[in-house]
Amino acid sequence: MRGQRSCSMRNPCASDPCGGPTDVAALTEHAASGASGPPAAEPDPPRVPEQSGAARAILRRQSVRESAARTYARSLPIVPVRARGLTIEGADGRRYLDCLSGAGTLALGHNHPVVLEAIRSVLDSGAPLHVLDLATPVKDAFTTELFANLPPALAEHGRVQFCGPAGTDAVEAALKLVRTATGRTGLLAFTGAYHGMTDGALAASGGARDSRVTRLPYPQDYRCPFGVGGPEGARLAAAWTESLLDDPKGGIPAPAGMILETVQGEGGVLPAPDDWLRRMREITEARGIPLIADEVQTGVGRTGAFWGVDHAGVVPDVMVLSKAIGGSLPLAVVVYRDGLDVWEPGAHAGTFRGNQLAMAAGAATLAYVRQNRLAERAAELGERMLAALHGLATAHPCVGDVRGRGLMIGIELVDPESTDRTADPALAAAVRQECLERGLIVELGGRHSAVVRLLPPLTLTDEQACAVLDRLADAVAAAERARRP
Repeated sequence: MRGQRSCSMRNPCASDPCGGPTDVAALTEHAASGASGPPAAEPDPPRVPEQSGAARAILRRQSVRESAARTYARSLPIVPVRARGLTIEGADGRRYLDCLSGAGTLALGHNHPVVLEAIRSVLDSGAPLHVLDLATPVKDAFTTELFANLPPALAEHGRVQFCGPAGTDAVEAALKLVRTATGRTGLLAFTGAYHGMTDGALAASGGARDSRVTRLPYPQDYRCPFGVGGPEGARLAAAWTESLLDDPKGGIPAPAGMILETVQGEGGVLPAPDDWLRRMREITEARGIPLIADEVQTGVGRTGAFWGVDHAGVVPDVMVLSKAIGGSLPLAVVVYRDGLDVWEPGAHAGTFRGNQLAMAAGAATLAYVRQNRLAERAAELGERMLAALHGLATAHPCVGDVRGRGLMIGIELVDPESTDRTADPALAAAVRQECLERGLIVELGGRHSAVVRLLPPLTLTDEQACAVLDRLADAVAAAERARRP
């Protein structure tokens, strides 16, 4: 029913601020101001009203002019006009809690003051905005801050390659790098992976066809490929990998590299077990196979450590970075150990690899996350949110599984009448719609698009977390009721 309180299930918020509805705008302004104590609350927003004439016209023109490949615009038919922190204001005048955060790009939320100040300082200085790969003070400051936050063993012997402005461009650069350095062409990747939308990145992703990539089992508990889950499932996945690589009849020549995500996002928010990650590092190191960690979405504090590999203490040979490192603006880099630095001049490039505004915003974001210990904050708040969501699963049989790490959280929806936990993408889509009608923006992922994903900014407050959980719990209950005969 309306007003159901998910937070009270496990009381995740230290001061229990979830006793009543939450004014999102007031909370956002409140957090930015640094004031203490919760601001005054007002009633939950109503269900999504009909869009204004101007907004309807914009949406209509978009549907006529833009490609059929557009995605978020279909499931989120809103027209954002202003944003700050967790909050987006639409042209309809409604405010929404944004738990999509640009697919994890907005580590500090929308228009954070330190990011805006960094951008303004470059604009006001008269510095060039486009310099290809020339050295600039802005780039030097970004690189210095980036290296200060890398795993020390990688930073000590590291090189950075600025490439195209998207994560998929950085993945392509990483694959090209290890193939150039090793002289090999094959690649090891994992079931359920997502590495981007360009040809090479897609070949290493879960839906690939006719590629040079060998697919390996990625461990997971809820739908373990070996039917056991837990540490034993992860052990079997590692044993399969090792056996395949060492089998003279396995059909696997020495590969150029192994690429993995420390938490599979599009794959369904599946955290890799730390022991399994360490085993992958041992297996690749023993065989001279460069290990590539795709940290495009997991990096910069998202999982409760600065980098996803930090949880396991693993130092990869290559790290692929994008999204949050640009501070909300397009930027992508590859960081790798210097032994792989065999590029010829111009062997890999990109016209917009010198994005000065993104480097300034990125340096400010990296520094803010480090100085304010936002990774540790994400770990602590994420644990409390997961605890509350486990309570939601207990109350609603359609919630098959709750999982995640830090502020990268997934809720898998299943058919409660099935005996084999059948994924229910239609129910997940209904929950997403119910969330939107309650002023909460979420997206779906997973093998069958049945996983509701939460990627809130790392600046999320306890009060905001409770507001998110309240609305999500209400949406699940509403979608569940609507399915009953």
